Amino acid sequence: MSSPAPDPETQRVTRPSEPVLSTAALDTGALSDAPVPRRRVLAWALWDWATQPFNTVLLTFVWVPSFLVSPFFLDPAVAASGIVDGEKIDCDTGANAVTEYCHALGALDANLGWGIMAAGILIALLAPVLGQRADATGHRKLMLGIFTGLLILCQLGMAFVGGTADLFWFGVAMIAFGSVVGEIAGANYNALLVSVSTPKTVGRVSGLGWGFGYLGGIVALAIVVGLILGGVLDGTQGITFQFIAAGATVWTLLFSIPIFRSVPEPPPSADTKKVNFFEGYVELVRSVIRLWRESRPTFWFLLASAVYRDGLAAVFTFGSVIAARVFGFGFTDLVIFGIVLNLVAGLSTIFVGRLDDRFGPKPVILAAIGGIIACCLAVFLGAGAGRALFWVAGIVLAALVGPAQAASRSFLARVTPAGREGEIFGLYATTGRAASWMAALLWGVFIAAAANQTLYGILAIALVLAVGFVLLVFVKAPPRVAADA
Repeated sequence: MSSPAPDPETQRVTRPSEPVLSTAALDTGALSDAPVPRRRVLAWALWDWATQPFNTVLLTFVWVPSFLVSPFFLDPAVAASGIVDGEKIDCDTGANAVTEYCHALGALDANLGWGIMAAGILIALLAPVLGQRADATGHRKLMLGIFTGLLILCQLGMAFVGGTADLFWFGVAMIAFGSVVGEIAGANYNALLVSVSTPKTVGRVSGLGWGFGYLGGIVALAIVVGLILGGVLDGTQGITFQFIAAGATVWTLLFSIPIFRSVPEPPPSADTKKVNFFEGYVELVRSVIRLWRESRPTFWFLLASAVYRDGLAAVFTFGSVIAARVFGFGFTDLVIFGIVLNLVAGLSTIFVGRLDDRFGPKPVILAAIGGIIACCLAVFLGAGAGRALFWVAGIVLAALVGPAQAASRSFLARVTPAGREGEIFGLYATTGRAASWMAALLWGVFIAAAANQTLYGILAIALVLAVGFVLLVFVKAPPRVAADA
């Protein structure tokens, strides 16, 4: 079903002096077919690889769940009270939940949530305005460089977070601020997609970027596992997690260099006003109104994607919680689980990018979301089958999440008006954050209504995804351009 592989030496890209990807370009085929070195596409995709340790190792599977919200940051006496007969007590039972130990761990979780919420607000406020300024000045790469540099500094700061209670809030600040600058950097990175693709290749190039990200996560997690199993690192020592953060810092620094050396800067938008920072908010309102009037599919897609992307984010945020609480996954289990899921997601995302170019992004997104909803329901209804079911469902789900994310970026690139890439992708980040409370809220409500049974939180994720699915059904798909033969 997939289209033939692209030429091994080149991908096609617009010349900087010619129109960039837009709905008009898709209709008229006005984009240049001038070949460019394939290394330019790979240089762009490597940025996803470069920043993946922050998302996969630090935020999702290792640093936050196994260190920042762990007994390392409790009062020593309280932490000791949670050890019974040499084992940590299970805080997902009614009897243990009222203990001082479990209450203290819950407080760490809640405080982390406040920090992430503050990060989401900052992203919602800053991303579109900074994107608008990047469009007007033609400095998308500069903005990408600034915020990638800030992400590197945040990771470096995490390397100085020792496992003591007085450093907890500094750790929260680093992970939250890293989320902010990483998201803003990602908006500018996404805006450069038009510099390395054409309407015929945008799906596969977007998928390549996501795929590189997942594969980078695999390698990073594998290194962590190898060092622990080899006795170099010890997961019971705080210095281990400081070392991991330092390694992530070096990784991001090295692998982010190619995009700045090889990927061209799109020209500044002639239609975007150069205004000061605060006037940018006035322009933001005007931009939303203009989108409604001139590019209705873009407007509706931003709305629909905000909902289902919150569901996709919840899969990552709460998936490890479900694995640990419901199915008894330990630290090593989670890391191995993460490696397998990243491998599946990376390979499927690269492959499905071709289906995106062949059939269009909307069918890919709908099929992926529908499959993820089915996986959620299967885990909920068949939880009694144990870990085997969770492994199977997790692998299928991983094969669908990446394609949904990559096709979403492809969809937006196809319906973004020319010269407004930074602004629109900034809005993409903003709308996603504006809706980021839904899955988390329903997660808590469903679990509380079910007498603190974590399993019921899966239904909250499925519900948010279902709402996003329905909204996307009514979004007009961008014109499809046949993939290169």
